[in-house]
Amino acid sequence: MSLVPLLRDLVAIDSTSTRSNLPIVEVLQQHLVALGFRCEVQRYRDDAGVEKANLIGQLGDGLPELALVGHSDCVPFDASWGEALTLTERDGRLFGRGACDTKAFIACALTAAERTRGKLTRPFMLLFTADEELGCVGAKKLLEAGKGRARRAIIGEPTSLRPIRANKGYCLAEIDLQGKEGHSAYPDTGASAIFRGARLLTKLERYANGPLREQTHPDFTPGFGTLNVGMASGGKAKNVIPGQMRLTLEWRPLPNQGTELVLRAVEKLIDECCAEEPGFTATVRPLRMDRGYDTPVDADVVAFLARASGRAPDTVSFGTEGPQLAALGAVPVVFGPGDITVAHQTGEYVPMDELQRAAEILEAAVLHFCG
Repeated sequence: MSLVPLLRDLVAIDSTSTRSNLPIVEVLQQHLVALGFRCEVQRYRDDAGVEKANLIGQLGDGLPELALVGHSDCVPFDASWGEALTLTERDGRLFGRGACDTKAFIACALTAAERTRGKLTRPFMLLFTADEELGCVGAKKLLEAGKGRARRAIIGEPTSLRPIRANKGYCLAEIDLQGKEGHSAYPDTGASAIFRGARLLTKLERYANGPLREQTHPDFTPGFGTLNVGMASGGKAKNVIPGQMRLTLEWRPLPNQGTELVLRAVEKLIDECCAEEPGFTATVRPLRMDRGYDTPVDADVVAFLARASGRAPDTVSFGTEGPQLAALGAVPVVFGPGDITVAHQTGEYVPMDELQRAAEILEAAVLHFCG
């Protein structure tokens, strides 16, 4: 298989996360079978009832020495982007949805598997997941079933060929505040949920800019856990005292922080509000509680990628499938062609030279750990 035509075929498949990824899984499975992999398809239905699947392919028996892991889903694209599903080469760049996030990595992984065919003496795995963009759902399904275990995992994300040895966690919760509706001309007849929310928000901001920053990690930027209230909504009309308000809260803990740290702090702040104002009512509902991961800089798979790429290991503050692969027993590192700052937007692209170099590095990694 040729690398660029393979990427072109993958980009042509609309694998937006809201759609089923079975069409791309079927194509990937055909490639794996042709290369001699034993394949297992783990199917599930998402919350909307859409069928999704993870694809596990293995060469050899026993625990794989190395797994190359790529997510098959993509974020939505603007209908006006005419080349979204047509890989287009221009100025040394390949444009298209998923061109760098992460179909480029998948194409490189398949190419590495083809180039090393017949040269491996130890077990090797290719693992393609669903719904990474919706919260690493596919990887969590693997974890629940205990599938996809390997000694090491190179997880595809656009890192500009820099090995990423750690990422922060990602947590999400909703806070519902209750008040009492009434006519706005008579404020004492009700209780504003929005005013209550404002008082809680003030405490949350003080916590985010103070105590949350006290524990630090020197290898992250920023070097502390972060907290953000990304959405706030409430009320019915301009002349009605609002009886409800909802805040959407996300936080990104350091790998050595528990996901519950901020949750417990928020609950304590709510207790403070209740003590200050009898009748104050608020509840917290966790939606996502994902830990980070922190692979030592001298781990063999990190050191190998650093030597092969010529780029020092780094960390990122956004989430990846690294924590799930770590929980499955692998030593994870995130790596791939393309720049994360051009992903998730119209005009997403992967540099041609990085694509070719990534395939070479993955080929060398497969030979090193499984040859």
